Amino acid sequence: MLPSYLLSLREGLEAALIIGIVLGALTKIRRNDLSPALWLGTWVAVAVSILVAVLLTSFGLSLEGVAEQVYEGITMLIAAGILTWMIFWMSKQARFLKSELEAGVNKAAASTGKRAIFWMAFVAVAREGVELAFFLTAAFFAGDQSQVASNIIRTLAGTILGLGTSALLGWTLFATTVRLDLRRFFQVTGFLLILFAAGLVAHGVHEFNEVGWIPVVVEHVWDMNSIIDETSLPGELLKTLFGYNGNPSLTEVIAYFMYLAVVTVFWRRDTAPAKATAESRA
Repeated sequence: MLPSYLLSLREGLEAALIIGIVLGALTKIRRNDLSPALWLGTWVAVAVSILVAVLLTSFGLSLEGVAEQVYEGITMLIAAGILTWMIFWMSKQARFLKSELEAGVNKAAASTGKRAIFWMAFVAVAREGVELAFFLTAAFFAGDQSQVASNIIRTLAGTILGLGTSALLGWTLFATTVRLDLRRFFQVTGFLLILFAAGLVAHGVHEFNEVGWIPVVVEHVWDMNSIIDETSLPGELLKTLFGYNGNPSLTEVIAYFMYLAVVTVFWRRDTAPAKATAESRA
């Protein structure tokens, strides 16, 4: 539930910010008549995202044996790649997002109007929604597959709560004088999502270990199941959130820490200028 909540909160807030900025731009140029097109594009994108999530999960559940392990491994690695791209993209583009969107709204209002606003909202929200569909599918398969029904309930509950929180935060930001420190928010959630993505990479390698595509080298580097059993509640939480494995193979450990080291170095490099600028202004 916690991974789906965190992922939905992050993606949902990005979508809410985009919608809020576009609505604000339409109000500024007195083109509120284009708002219905914005909401239509938003809800169509939401429907498409839900359909993608259902199809991905249903297809994975329909597979068995080696095919299921390969599918889960590929899904984990794709989700980790998309998640990594999204973290870096937001760290670079967040400061320019408002001005670029407002310029796009002005251009759309002066040209094709409703059609352009519809596609602007659809593309922006669908991008976040399809990304979230991949992440939630990966998080779902990272859980205990012997409890499919409870996994679905936890994933849905976390998603609904995360999207609800993001909608509330988005509304608060644009309807009141309350201001969220977005830079700090994206830094904190970005680091947590890097840990989550590292777990996806390790879990993907584990699935490929199972089918023999990647050698284990050393089958069990350590065994911590006597301390934190991966089938226990804390173990399941750590497994789903951070890719915990009580007895990982050597290639799992290498993949986890190599990803974590490389991505953290580049992420800190990208976020350092923003931090320095904020400190100099203070």
